[in-house]
Amino acid sequence: MKLLVINGVNLNLTGRREQSVYGTETLAEIEAEIRAFAAVRGHAVDFFQSNCEGELCTAIQNAEGKYDGIVLNAGAYSHYSYAIRDAIASGTVPVVEVHMSNVFAREEFRRKSVLTEVCKGEILGFGKKSYLLALESFFL
Repeated sequence: MKLLVINGVNLNLTGRREQSVYGTETLAEIEAEIRAFAAVRGHAVDFFQSNCEGELCTAIQNAEGKYDGIVLNAGAYSHYSYAIRDAIASGTVPVVEVHMSNVFAREEFRRKSVLTEVCKGEILGFGKKSYLLALESFFL
């Protein structure tokens, strides 16, 4: 199985930004753990990060025929990007939405994702382990 992990806006700052919410590990360190987790199970993982909404849509669209699934942490775009929602809905590659924080324990605006309805599932609140749980959902 080959999976694509997509990280959106501001996730390149993981490890420096809001450490009490997102932890101290960098995105590169989290990606290394994800890669090792998948490799032990015999699966491959590629990574993509962008702060640009259109680039995230393109990555989702380009996954067709190349990946068996997508793990997506769109960051703040989760709450209002109908463009990303439409990219997910237009494709056939299943997407699991991920949030490191428990969005329901945070600001009101974070409690609604426009992406969830078109995703296979949503995993949130387990920090970097949210990614591993999302990968595991594809291995079941």
